Amino acid sequence: MDTVELLLHPVRLRIVHAMSGGRTLTTSQMCALLPDVSKATVYRHVGLLADGGLLDVADEQRVRGAVERRYRLRGERAVIDAETAASVSVEDHRRVFAVAMATLLAEFNAYLDRDGADPTADLVGYRQHALWLSRDELAELIGEMREVLVARMGNTPSPERTRHLISPILFPAEEPPATDDTP
Repeated sequence: MDTVELLLHPVRLRIVHAMSGGRTLTTSQMCALLPDVSKATVYRHVGLLADGGLLDVADEQRVRGAVERRYRLRGERAVIDAETAASVSVEDHRRVFAVAMATLLAEFNAYLDRDGADPTADLVGYRQHALWLSRDELAELIGEMREVLVARMGNTPSPERTRHLISPILFPAEEPPATDDTP
């Protein structure tokens, strides 16, 4: 299974999210982070991600007679590069977006189902803004957003940090205006 197929499943995408930030986790710890997903499902998808090269075994230890593995995300493998994204069909883009939205909905529901979930205190946001941008302004905005996000993507887990998901979604909401190329 290639990277695109591996990432095109809401549970596998949630596991990738859970493993971000240089974490090493056991499958049991991943189950605790995904309480709305059955343990058998988490174990199956961890196996697929490991077989596909997106997760590495960081270490193993014996626990009550069984071997417990701690996994680490291979971040360089858990991305869909620009060339691959450009080569997929419109229907594939529709499918990728649907998986992304299903994953986001599952993550948000899992957050709301936690004891003490407080969207106001946790500064939860889900706003949409319409922007009028030229092609150059759009490229500049994407660059600025990328710079801000990449600067924080290297943060590692620590006692004062909480993992947050941010899902920038950007697409033209209308047809571009027709241009008159006549001299």
